[in-house]
Amino acid sequence: MRAVLQSALADLADVPATGRWVRSGDVALHVLDYGGDGVPLVVLPGITSPAITMDFLARELTDLVRPIVVDVRGRGLSDSGKSYTLEDYADDTVAVIDGLGLDRPLLLGHSMGARIAAVVAARGVPLRGTVLVDPPMSGPGRGPYPTTLEAFLGQLEQAQRGTDADEVARSWPRWPRREQELRARWLSSCDAEAVAATHAGFESEDFFTTWPQVPARTVLLYGGESPVVTAAGVAEAAAANPGAELVEVPGAGHMVFWDEQETARRLLREILGHW
Repeated sequence: MRAVLQSALADLADVPATGRWVRSGDVALHVLDYGGDGVPLVVLPGITSPAITMDFLARELTDLVRPIVVDVRGRGLSDSGKSYTLEDYADDTVAVIDGLGLDRPLLLGHSMGARIAAVVAARGVPLRGTVLVDPPMSGPGRGPYPTTLEAFLGQLEQAQRGTDADEVARSWPRWPRREQELRARWLSSCDAEAVAATHAGFESEDFFTTWPQVPARTVLLYGGESPVVTAAGVAEAAAANPGAELVEVPGAGHMVFWDEQETARRLLREILGHW
């Protein structure tokens, strides 16, 4: 059973953003809107990352853009859904864009979020550009996603029984302490059914079916040591979408912004600064 802890809600008091709500069909979606007059940047997190877990990145971009971080359905304060396909997630993203009246926003997606951003862009939704960060390249006829469903569900079980930053650190030792603490408090807000369905999608929905249709301007930002975007995956991505720019974050694993905060943030700022 998913749950939002009282201690997790208290974290929102320290976040320099306004909580907003939009509706996608019968699903109520929560977003963190950092405001400002910049170009809107809709941020789509990964499979077990509620919006607040990307606060450390969003607050460092407010001089360049207006970050709007989405609690993807089944995570954070957003409702659970009846299904969790890439098309469902893409519909939700369009609902956020339309519901908030965003004019040609930028899209930034990490992991699962990168796959969602690719589908939205490939639909021809008016965007200024997309940044896809370490998208899962697993799929039919390809290797499995490196993290098993059992590992994800085990972490959810830890969160549901009560976990802390020290336990989180055993799985994510490179993360800053605040990010370990946030994950400990917010992971229980993730719906196990959503995680299981999304993980299954990593095996059944092929990123490379969508990737060649993602229009410029788009950047694929990937961890130099990521097991998700391998050297072979980088080569295939470059060949499949020649108009895209591919940028490596040296030393980073799949959790690019958490593993190498300063380098990843600098590279992202350079990308956004040119747009």
